[in-house]
Amino acid sequence: MSSRARLAYTAVAVTILSWASAFPAIRLALRELLPVPLAAARFAVAALLVLAWLAWRRPPRPALPDLLRFALCGLVGIAAYNILLNTGQRSVAAGAASFIVNTAPILTALLARLVLGERFGARGWAGTLVSFAGIALIAAAQPGGLAFGAGASLILGSALCMACYVVLQKPLVARHGALASTAWTLLAGALWLSPWLPEAAGEMPGAGTTTIATVIGLGVLPAAIGYATWTYALGHFGAARATNFLYLVPPVATAIAMPLLGEAPGPQTLLGGAIAIMGVVLVNTRGRGTPRASASAEPATPRLPS
Repeated sequence: MSSRARLAYTAVAVTILSWASAFPAIRLALRELLPVPLAAARFAVAALLVLAWLAWRRPPRPALPDLLRFALCGLVGIAAYNILLNTGQRSVAAGAASFIVNTAPILTALLARLVLGERFGARGWAGTLVSFAGIALIAAAQPGGLAFGAGASLILGSALCMACYVVLQKPLVARHGALASTAWTLLAGALWLSPWLPEAAGEMPGAGTTTIATVIGLGVLPAAIGYATWTYALGHFGAARATNFLYLVPPVATAIAMPLLGEAPGPQTLLGGAIAIMGVVLVNTRGRGTPRASASAEPATPRLPS
């Protein structure tokens, strides 16, 4: 195996571990912080890294129409997504949440069909039905099920936000590249969440060192490093092949949550998760051709915390 291939597999491993760890880390931080201040503190940390990267790389500043679109991406894909995810995870186990969010590619495909007119054949509809049957099984094992306002419904709402974000961001990636688009979106999301920074600053002094370290880790690993390593993996493997690795994220998140939080998933959650992933596989493989690597490729199916 060449050194470049080893580096690409290392990038995949870092991506999976960083994105999978976000779910149990959020549950851990929620023991002492409220959902929205947690999101604000986490992305304030990420924004510092983003500003450093922008100062270093100095990408061209987007024109006003693109800046407005980045602002919308930050509102939907960062602020709304994380508020819903954090609030939902107050009652939903980390592993179950990761399986529900993992269905974002299906919602993305449905939106692309409605908004962009992309093809969505019988295999896609079958995968959608299979995946949502899995979500129903997972939700039935959580407090409140899928009732409006229950934790599982909020996390499904966060997956919908991620799907909207992917559709909104697609033309921006073509013009600005994956890393720059991610940077501008993360910065916009941090600005949308900044009104809750004073509340976060008031809560942080009373939190333990573990919680503070967790917030910093959430800002550095999933939000910044995870996207950088993912972009490198996409450039080596191509989007079609690289997205297959992300099916490992929910099992890894579940495995991390067991010793960290003492959350052992029940058989219903595991069965529902397996069914949900089967549905995502069906949708992601519909009409897929030969993978083609691209240095500016963007994940066609992002499914994890930004």
